[in-house]
Amino acid sequence: MSVIEIRSEEQFTELTSQSDPKQLIALYFHTPWASPCVQMNTVYTTLAEANPSTVFISINAEDHPQISEIFDVSAVPFFVLIQNGTILKELSGADPKEFITSLNQFQEQSTSYPSGAPGAAAINSSSTSTSNAGNGNGNSSIGQTQFQSQKINSVNAQQQNQDAESESESEEKLNERLKKLTSAAPVMLFMKGTPASPQCGFSRQLVAILRENQVRFGFFDILKDDGVRQGLKKFSDWPTFPQLYINGTFQGGLDIIKESIEDDSEFFNKALNNEI
Repeated sequence: MSVIEIRSEEQFTELTSQSDPKQLIALYFHTPWASPCVQMNTVYTTLAEANPSTVFISINAEDHPQISEIFDVSAVPFFVLIQNGTILKELSGADPKEFITSLNQFQEQSTSYPSGAPGAAAINSSSTSTSNAGNGNGNSSIGQTQFQSQKINSVNAQQQNQDAESESESEEKLNERLKKLTSAAPVMLFMKGTPASPQCGFSRQLVAILRENQVRFGFFDILKDDGVRQGLKKFSDWPTFPQLYINGTFQGGLDIIKESIEDDSEFFNKALNNEI
């Protein structure tokens, strides 16, 4: 069986809700810009051809953020094995052996986990809230098309600060707001657009770097607030975007972050632990 590439939420709902209850379904979340996905694309296609009894579904995590939110996808490649509306296993990372081992394990089982069993989470529920799939504490609905607004890998800092915006904002008040914004999350990215839809190549590249390093981050779309866009240039003493803050401290733009990672592969961990 060939890999089924998801084109719409309706298609995803149909495939995951109308299959044979005993049939194993593999979900593969990926993005075209993540280098670890390049190898996994080939592996996944080969496995699909070798295992016709299993449904292999491929999902572009950026093109379908609402589907990604159901499973709390925070990095790619990301795999989910489900059967009879139940999440059996979640795997993050580009280790083919781990995925193949799990695939063989569940293919050998003649029956699926009962709903509510330890380590399993039902996904065909009527709830519209997004939860961490697989933690056994909540259910997520595949059939719904409206979900809570929770970005992949991000906290939408703009929504948290709308009340602070003003048409005639003084420099002092703007600086106070910028100080709060730059500390809104341990890692804050000020970019053009959103992680799901970057509006410039530099922003897209920095989002890719953060995701490849599995760094959770908040973001602020500077195109939506000209006060922040112009004020942050002076506040950071940096004229261009994107700009990255860690623990409220400006780290640099795209080139500086690239150089920092090249110099030290543990850059993000050390910055988060204030070791830099």
